[in-house]
Amino acid sequence: MTLSLAIELSDADLEHFREAQREAARRAEGRPAEEAIAAAEALLKEADLARVPDFVAQRLERLDGLVAMLRDEGWALPEEDRRHVLAALVYFADPADAIPDHVPVLGFLDDAIMIELCVRELRNEIEAYEDFCAFREHEALRRGQDPATIGRADWLAPRRDELIERMRSRRARDMGVGYGSSSGYGGTRTYKRPWRPGVIRTS
Repeated sequence: MTLSLAIELSDADLEHFREAQREAARRAEGRPAEEAIAAAEALLKEADLARVPDFVAQRLERLDGLVAMLRDEGWALPEEDRRHVLAALVYFADPADAIPDHVPVLGFLDDAIMIELCVRELRNEIEAYEDFCAFREHEALRRGQDPATIGRADWLAPRRDELIERMRSRRARDMGVGYGSSSGYGGTRTYKRPWRPGVIRTS
C-alpha cells in the first residue's frame, strides 16, 4: 500500500527557507568554498545509503548535478559563474538543519525543499550543463572514446563557450523574475542521463 501526499508551500513558507539560506550564507562568509561542495557530497552519500522517498530522491539527483558541474574538469565554470552556484549550496554546509537527517523518511525533506529552490534559481546553469553533458557523450561515443576520460578536450571548447554565453544571457534576462511555475524536475525520469562526475550511483 502506498500513500500520496501533496505538499504546497506558500510564499511565506518559502521565505522561511530563503531566510535559512541567507543565514547559512552569512555564517559561511570567509570559509573555503570547498566546504559547501564537500558538505553537499556528504549529504548525497548519506542519502544514497538510506531509503528516501521518491520526492526526495529526485531532488537529490538535481543536487548531484550541481555538485558535478562544479567538479567537472571539462565544464570548468569560470570563477564568477562558479561563485553563483556555490552561493546556492551553502545551506548544505550549515549544521543547523530544520529536520535532522537521521529522522526516518522525513530527515531529508528540508534538504529536498532547499534543493528545489536552488534548482529554480539555477535553472539556466542546469540547462547549459545538461546540454554540455549530452554533447560530450554524443561526440565522445562518435569518436570511440569514453566520456569519463575526456577532460578538457579542444573539441569541447567551442560548444562549452557557446553554452556558457547562452547561460549568462538567459540569467541576465531572468534577473529579478521569479520562477512561479514548477521546475519540472519532480516527474519520473524517462531517459538515461549523459555521463557526469556525480556522487549518486546510476544503473
